[in-house]
Amino acid sequence: MNTYVTGGLAALALLASALPAAAETVEFTLINESSQALHYFYTNPSNSDEWGEDLLGEDGTLEPGMEGTVTIGDGSDQCEYDFRFETGEGAVLEVTNVDICTLDSYTLSD
Repeated sequence: MNTYVTGGLAALALLASALPAAAETVEFTLINESSQALHYFYTNPSNSDEWGEDLLGEDGTLEPGMEGTVTIGDGSDQCEYDFRFETGEGAVLEVTNVDICTLDSYTLSD
């Protein structure tokens, strides 16, 4: 009987590793190939109307031609997220339904 329990647990572990990653904490590279400095970057699960905190932080700026690592660790299990970018010049870009579970990098351009 012990063999069945052990085999069942191994099968569950194997099945769980084959499922898509949940978005509880996701890291990706944000690349700024635009002509403007990025001063604010907000995200939220696509099924939410509330933007999260600025992921660049209080003193964060991503200059043109630069890149940085972004961590989304809001505890959500959603993969579809909306992004809001704001530049120092006042431009705003909102992108909807980005699959962060499969995201390695995201590039901003003009």
